[in-house]
Amino acid sequence: MSDRHITTDEAWVPDACTLPTAERPLRLAEFDRFFTSAVRGVDRLSAQHLRLRLDGAAQTEELARDLTARESSCCSFFTFDFSRPEPDSLWLDVRVPAAHVDVLDALTERAVSLWTER
Repeated sequence: MSDRHITTDEAWVPDACTLPTAERPLRLAEFDRFFTSAVRGVDRLSAQHLRLRLDGAAQTEELARDLTARESSCCSFFTFDFSRPEPDSLWLDVRVPAAHVDVLDALTERAVSLWTER
């Protein structure tokens, strides 16, 4: 992966996020790497619901569960759910309350832009 995907643009990080400011660029870079390496499709099911279709490998699930657990601890408005509709596929459903649809919009835009650039 090239460094051009790593961003420090925090414009979409909500005030409700409790992650220390100094750690935010690192977390954003983690999400960029995740979107680039693991995402196989992006579906916006509703204004408050995003589905990421992921590489179904066990290490992808482990990485996704770790990343989303850490994100939930600082941005508690996110709800992350995992499912395996088939043995080789993995879905990550991301939901937010109506007050944070703008955050999900930005997350969706970022995931789509990185996934389609691969």
